[in-house]
Order: sequence, then structure tokens, then C-alpha cells
Amino acid sequence: MAWLPTILEVSSLLIPEIAYPTYNVGAIVAGARIEAVDVDAATWPSAELAWVNSPSNPTGRVHSEAELLRALQWARSNQSILLSDECYLEFGFTSPPQSILSLTGGDNKNVLALHSLSKRSNMAGYRAAFLVGDSSLVAKIREVRKHAGMMVSSPVQSAMIAALADSTHVSQQRSRYKARREKLIPALESVGFRIDFSHAGLYLWCTRNEDGWKSVAWLAERGILATPGSVYGPKGANHIRVALTSTDKDIDEAVSRLLSESQ
Repeated sequence: MAWLPTILEVSSLLIPEIAYPTYNVGAIVAGARIEAVDVDAATWPSAELAWVNSPSNPTGRVHSEAELLRALQWARSNQSILLSDECYLEFGFTSPPQSILSLTGGDNKNVLALHSLSKRSNMAGYRAAFLVGDSSLVAKIREVRKHAGMMVSSPVQSAMIAALADSTHVSQQRSRYKARREKLIPALESVGFRIDFSHAGLYLWCTRNEDGWKSVAWLAERGILATPGSVYGPKGANHIRVALTSTDKDIDEAVSRLLSESQ
């Protein structure tokens, strides 16, 4: 993900205004001009590449079909590359996500969808992922990666094949995250947090209409860790990201501490 702007040799790119920091890091590594944009591609300026992230990290927002189609139209009108980060695609809860490739009508020119087993299969340490879409772009990326020594090792490839061949564990993970969010949401709301978006993915995007660092400090005093929204861009300054990835035991303990505050 971080190397794609360099490998694709772009000099300008667009990232969501609230976004996974690696998009920004990738632009810095490539020496590319960066512009943060709203979700609606109808307002996007021209650039050589744009990132779309649905479901979003950190907000859990799911793009509508119309929003994805406008992103595709932007890419085609500008002859630009559209990268769709779909790492959380299989974790929809209150709004079903869809892949950008389901809307291309079979014309995937300049479009790539990225998937990671880090989220789908809890394989973060494997650094296992894949991309699919424009065959000419895939061929270029493969060639550069080969010469740059970025090949995926055979044991990791075998692990990926095994994980992608099985969907049972994904359903189990989805059920586990769903149960955790159903406990955390009312507990956070009981102490004054509002949950924004959070329709899918592994996080809750929360605010008490205060500086996110103040919310982080308040939770930390109660032994609960969260991430300040400012990590994901200035637009996230009044939010925090609460992860669903702790153990069930830790989630239950956090819920208990929150509910005790509201009594």
C-alpha cells in the first residue's frame, strides 16, 4: 500500500480527509503532491491517483453505490488511477459494503482493489495481501516488486491460499466483532459519546464534541485505551477510534467500567 504511488510513478494523489495514515506516508515516500478530499468525487480536483476506502478506517463509513460510481467516473474522465482499499469489506454490520469492481461493468482499466488478510483472517504478522483489477497495472506492480525484492515467501503464499479457501473463520470473526460492538456502543453512549458512521469494520468512531485527546485522557484514567481521531487527519480532531480487536474479556471489562461511570 505504501509503495504503490512510487511503483506506479505518480506525482499527485488524493486521499480521504479522514484516512488511514499509510496513504499519506506512501505519498511522502513517492515525493508526490497530496491533497485531502471529501468523499464526493464530484468535487475532486485532477490528480494522477486517488484512494477510496470503504468501509473506512477509522470511521467505519460505507460508501454508497452512487459515491463509488462518481469515483469511477472521476478516474475515467481524468484518465487517473483509482485505488480502492477494501480491507474491511467482509465486516459489514448495519450497511453492506460492496467492491468497486462490482460496478466497473468489466472495464477495470486504471482501477485496483486491495484486500488484506490482516483483517479478514487475523494474519497481520504475515503481511499477506493481494490486489486485483487492471491487468496492465498488476503486471507492472509485479515486475517492479520482483526486482525490488518484495516477493511474498512461499510459506506465506501457502498460508494465504489456506485462509482464502475458508470462509467459516471469517463468519466467526464477523459474529465476534458484532457481539463486541453491540456491548460497546450502549456503554459508550451511556457516558456521553455519540457514535458516528461505524457501519462496518473493526472500529467505532466516537465523539463527545470535545478535543479527541481529552476523550482519550478521560478513558485512559479508567484504564481504557483509544486512538485520537487527529491521527487520521485534522477533520478527526474531535473524535476517537475505539477498536473491537481486544479480547472478549477486555471488552467486557471496559464495558463494565463505562457502565459504572453512568450509574
